[in-house]
Amino acid sequence: MRMLAALAVVGLVMAGLSAFAVLAGQDLIGARPLVALEPGKLPSLLPSDTHLLVESGAIERFLDQLDGTPPDWASVYGHGHHDPGHDERLFNLNRERDRLREGKATLQWTVTFLWPGELSGYDPKSGGFSVAVGPKFTPTSWGIVRFKPEELPSNLLAVPNPSQREKLRRKFEKGQRIEVQVALTGKLIPEESIVYDFSHEEEGRGLIMPVVRVERIDYLLVR
Repeated sequence: MRMLAALAVVGLVMAGLSAFAVLAGQDLIGARPLVALEPGKLPSLLPSDTHLLVESGAIERFLDQLDGTPPDWASVYGHGHHDPGHDERLFNLNRERDRLREGKATLQWTVTFLWPGELSGYDPKSGGFSVAVGPKFTPTSWGIVRFKPEELPSNLLAVPNPSQREKLRRKFEKGQRIEVQVALTGKLIPEESIVYDFSHEEEGRGLIMPVVRVERIDYLLVR
């Protein structure tokens, strides 16, 4: 019985490897395992040197390290988008902040942020699910923070293990919504690492967009 159990485990592993061999042949860099994870266990999945920027407090400390203090949003906004000097003030804010953060060690941090996602289609050839993903807006004392990937693969694909796959397929075929979290890990781009703007939803509210060159994607099914 012990030998049969061991062979069953090997079979599951080999099935997973076969699926990824297909993916590798297609060069689908957005294809990654779908990992079932307990809340709070994300750091154990990520590189040891990453800074997890999910909660507003962690994001604020990151911005404190990088840019010191929030902008004077009221002065930059002035009388709004129709103010003749509005665009120039915003441009000058971004250029000055770019200049002042040059050489800071925080620019070299590996960071991870989360975007909400949803399984949107099943691919029987790879055994994976396509993923629809959208940005997350986090209120902070600096303004609204929205992380911005420099570029993402067009073919995001989450591949569950064989036993998990059948459960998800049944849910998907019944039309049930399956939400996932997409963890995006990388480093700020050096040329324009933070973009300051204003919210389109709330007049005069500052919008901060750290621009990240994504090096790794993880798909999470939070239990």
